[in-house]
Amino acid sequence: MSERLQPGDTAPDFTLPDADGTEISLAAYKGRKVIVYFYPAALTPGCTKQACDFTDNLELLAGAGYDVIGVSPDKPEKLAKFRDKEALKVTLVGDPSKEVLTAYGAFGEKKLYGKTVTGVIRSTIVVDEDGKVERALYNVKATGHVAKVIKDLGIPAA
Repeated sequence: MSERLQPGDTAPDFTLPDADGTEISLAAYKGRKVIVYFYPAALTPGCTKQACDFTDNLELLAGAGYDVIGVSPDKPEKLAKFRDKEALKVTLVGDPSKEVLTAYGAFGEKKLYGKTVTGVIRSTIVVDEDGKVERALYNVKATGHVAKVIKDLGIPAA
């Protein structure tokens, strides 16, 4: 079981390919706040709902100084399909090796329909301008989660 991050921890840096195969690095966001969210799989109902919610609120989040990066174990080709099919505007990166998912405590044992399975734990980590964890939310729900993050961060609704 990977260690869960706590507020104040340094967010593990990563460099992963986005939907176009371009390397995206957390270090490139230094000086900006970043919401890094982890989801199990592109093109699935819950993950689509969550990605669409982030896309729908991207302007609001960006206006408050937050960038959004979605991380899943998918390959760039699948992420591109997901982005294009759903008209997503959030940055999606793939972590097929699951190293970043594990470093963030977003991969491990979880309950799925009453059974214990190993997989991606739907999580959201808010990283501040200095690369420190501001908030670490694990086992979040796909539906309503983005609205809760916005409320928790004190961002006034548009």
